[in-house]
Amino acid sequence: MRSIWNGAISFGLVSIPIKLVNATESHAISFRQIHTEDNGRIRYRKVCELEEREVTQSEIGKGYEDADGTIIPITDDDLSHLPIPTARTIEIVAFVPADRIDPLQMDAAYYLAASGAPAAKPYTLLREALKRSNKVAIAKYALRGRERLGMLRVVGDAIAMHGLLWPDEVRAPEGVAPDAHVTIRDKELDLADALMDTLGEVDLEDLHDEYREALEEVIAAKASGEAPPEAPAPAAAGKVLDLMAALENSVRAARESRGEPVPSGGPAEVRPLPGRAAPKAAGGKKSTSTAKKTATAKKPEPARKSTSGTASKAAQGAKKTTTAKTATARTTAAAKTTAGKKTAAKKTASRKRTA
Repeated sequence: MRSIWNGAISFGLVSIPIKLVNATESHAISFRQIHTEDNGRIRYRKVCELEEREVTQSEIGKGYEDADGTIIPITDDDLSHLPIPTARTIEIVAFVPADRIDPLQMDAAYYLAASGAPAAKPYTLLREALKRSNKVAIAKYALRGRERLGMLRVVGDAIAMHGLLWPDEVRAPEGVAPDAHVTIRDKELDLADALMDTLGEVDLEDLHDEYREALEEVIAAKASGEAPPEAPAPAAAGKVLDLMAALENSVRAARESRGEPVPSGGPAEVRPLPGRAAPKAAGGKKSTSTAKKTATAKKPEPARKSTSGTASKAAQGAKKTTTAKTATARTTAAAKTTAGKKTAAKKTASRKRTA
């Protein structure tokens, strides 16, 4: 790896010669600007506004534009005499726990390589001290014309440095969070925890840039004169009626994708959001028509009145039945009495004839 900066780490009275190398690299596919009519390259040329001619890189320097538009030239010699001790030194100023560093401050990452054999022992000493203390080193250094803040930590057997933004360069998250009052139920948190547990961890080595791979396929297809592959149609997103239902379905889908057993019981229950009417049950119309046939010609009344009306009708029916039974009993008794009187009269007439 090619070094981009040479200097030393200042660790108290100990000086460690090091080389700074980039710890990351970009695999992004870059494009050129072209003229769409003939595919000609579009280039930017550096032109002097006063002479109206293109200039070479050797003719270009630095300058600061003042508020009134005046240009103040700044040379490399001016920058080399800046009164800062970090011009060629990474000066360690403190050792702090790693959790004290806000990830929002982290910028570019570098590896610090020991420069030459004499740097091996102090380099190893600093590395082992960082390991045993479980701390990171906060340092100041100068790079590309400005003083910067950095964090040194151990990565494997090497020391890495993360460039840090100055604290005043990180914006406060004002106005970002929702200002509406929201209540989260314990059951919703439980389902969110279950979803996180089901998704589990991932090996970062297994993650890759799918967009870049698809873009490479498109470029290869067009280079060979073939039609570029078509993107699959996006899955239709279902309408989420309730956060609970979405969480339950997410947990179920995550378990299925990982091959874990899913409890039986059909799809997750969808509960309507508060303030919305519950959907009508299937077959509701049939139930209504049946109720109409059973009901009397009068208009339907509330449930309580209907219940009392039904009870009144039942009482009237029972009363009619009891009356009918009483009448039948009376008729039967009268018939028996009449028959008895006729039999007694016949016997009396017979006795008179015999005499």
